[in-house]
Amino acid sequence: MSNWLLPENLADILPAEARRIEELRRNLLDLYRTYGFELVAPPLVEYLDSLLSGTGADLNLRTCKLIDQISGRTLGVRADMTPQVSRIDAHLLNREGVTRLCYCGTVLHARPAGLLSDRELLQIGAEIFGHAGVEADIEIIELALASVKRAGVVHARLDLNHPGVLRALIESDSALADFADTIFDLLGTKDIPGLTELGARIPDVQPESIRALIQLASLYGSTEAIARAREVLPPLPALRAALDDLDALIRALPGHEFSVDLADMGSGYGYHSGVVFSIYAHGWHDALVRGGRYDGVGRAFGRSRPATGFSLDLRKLSSGLPAASPAKAIRAPWGTDAVLVDALRQLRDAGEIVVQMLPGQPPRLDEFTVDRELVLDGGTWKVRAIH
Repeated sequence: MSNWLLPENLADILPAEARRIEELRRNLLDLYRTYGFELVAPPLVEYLDSLLSGTGADLNLRTCKLIDQISGRTLGVRADMTPQVSRIDAHLLNREGVTRLCYCGTVLHARPAGLLSDRELLQIGAEIFGHAGVEADIEIIELALASVKRAGVVHARLDLNHPGVLRALIESDSALADFADTIFDLLGTKDIPGLTELGARIPDVQPESIRALIQLASLYGSTEAIARAREVLPPLPALRAALDDLDALIRALPGHEFSVDLADMGSGYGYHSGVVFSIYAHGWHDALVRGGRYDGVGRAFGRSRPATGFSLDLRKLSSGLPAASPAKAIRAPWGTDAVLVDALRQLRDAGEIVVQMLPGQPPRLDEFTVDRELVLDGGTWKVRAIH
């Protein structure tokens, strides 16, 4: 094996792309600060039982494990920063009222999420803790949409769901409780024959429950799916409340393109407690942003708190944008003369990129477009355009 090969689904990021990813990181964190979000930085590795507290089996399978040489306990390399931020809110900050936190850091997946997915992500996101109303969901979705817009994404589409719809149907018929995971998988693939077959082998299931699940499998497309759901699904209070939340979100975000899929929970049925959303755009094969409400995750850290938030992978976001343009730079000769050094300092303090050419260095600079040069003119160092 060549010693320069990397493990599967891991990759180096080269200069122009790395620069753009870093610019995106700074830009988005500055955006979140204007909304009042405070930056936190949890560790890359934690004890496994803390890292996975309050999460589902899916995150466990995505988490790389190792043994701590000091304590002998099992550690996990984080595969998602959201549980860590929940721990910080619930256990370390322990504030009353609303807390807004944002974060950015590397996460590692034991296996790629899909054929075209990387295992190392640069995850950035924002979370609101302490407010159970739909107002917090509206703010989070507004910020998620502002994030992709700030990055230069055009024609973003917002896809909505609410696991409370399926949860209400399952809780209305006790015979379905033991088959929740199977129902979740069948709905995700719109497998109506599978739902019919499942209904035939569940003892004591109510026929109307299976009919409702089959109807649910077809409730996707435009926002009209919500109105259809009110017509064809049972009038359960929790179900109607979930549909009301979706309607409230759509009314609060005019001018955006929406789609609805009440059958596809993604990975959110067991984890999310309220509205779930994804943002899609042309040029990316999968969702750019995923988020939603996940009340109660902080319970594992001693304090149950309402919570809603979103995250995205900056490396994925950058990969679908137009190729990063080389930065413009000034070429300067090598020298340590005090007047030259002062001229270099003034240019750099003004934000200019100035590259001093080392003795014998070729004039080509791949990362930069050198459109000016620093020359000595009449005893004064001046910037001159290169034609």
